[in-house]
Amino acid sequence: MTAAVVVEAPGVHRLVPHTPRDPGPGEALIAVHAVGICGSDREVYQGNRPEGYVRYPLTPGHEWSGTVRRVGAGVPGELVGRKVVGEGFRNCQVCDRCHAGETTLCTAGYEETGFTRPGAMAATLTLPARLLHPLPEDADLTAAALLEPAACVAAAALKANVRPGERVAVVGTGTLGMFAVQFLRAASPAELLVVGARRDREALSRRFGATGFLTRDQDLPEGFDAVVEAAGSADAARTAAALLRRGGRLVLTGIPAPGAQGLDPTDLVVRQLEVHTVFGAPPSAWAHTVRVFAAGLLDPLPLVTHELPLTSFSQAIDLVGTGDPTVGKVLLRP
Repeated sequence: MTAAVVVEAPGVHRLVPHTPRDPGPGEALIAVHAVGICGSDREVYQGNRPEGYVRYPLTPGHEWSGTVRRVGAGVPGELVGRKVVGEGFRNCQVCDRCHAGETTLCTAGYEETGFTRPGAMAATLTLPARLLHPLPEDADLTAAALLEPAACVAAAALKANVRPGERVAVVGTGTLGMFAVQFLRAASPAELLVVGARRDREALSRRFGATGFLTRDQDLPEGFDAVVEAAGSADAARTAAALLRRGGRLVLTGIPAPGAQGLDPTDLVVRQLEVHTVFGAPPSAWAHTVRVFAAGLLDPLPLVTHELPLTSFSQAIDLVGTGDPTVGKVLLRP
């Protein structure tokens, strides 16, 4: 029996028989290979995701990889059999922001796979084929299941616009932070500093290309051209801004809890800092991610520490919330 996870309401889930939904016009049916769990999935299960950003009952799963099994009318037949990943945001394609390529800012409202639409914690997933990004034939689908968070970081890296020889830094050493290190390393910076909460992430940071590592309680240097913040902690934005030179570029990706320290507007103006933010990944960031992954410049596998069957959903959710430094990325396999 093939199965799917359904979160009926906060704290209530069950495993149900899964029947694939035939693809309609413009759609594709994907056989799911692996699906990642992140803090947002834990929010869905606990019931503390903001109103309007979740719809129960729900099959979660927005980080996934798989293989196209069937396509609907109007979809190129050569997609069948291809390894793919897919965008989560269900944009309208006709508003001003969509036409500008900024699909995560679609004015039709928020809709996303795994939050308001059925996700990939099931044997199959049916979604608009226009959201798919084909992978090379020899792509590792387990590694590819992490390309959704990577795409969000790619959006940040593109906004950071790092040039070869610049001094850059990353604040945060979780999955997003480690992806940020890899994307920034690919831009050939002269210096790549990682600032984290714990020393145990230093070896992995250096493996991915960091030239220096400091914990946030140490004296931190200044003068960096660009900084990507990927921590989401209460003081992460201020820590990141303090690293910058005058006129430097700051990209914020973390979403801290209410009550976080805001950036000082006087500091922003006087130092003429350039501030960008990222929420999700537009098509350009997805395309960049797949290109960098296919070129061998992005290595997600070292971030995976646990692979569990779909039936172990509860255990996987618990693992993600332990705070145990030995728990990295947790994947479920249908």
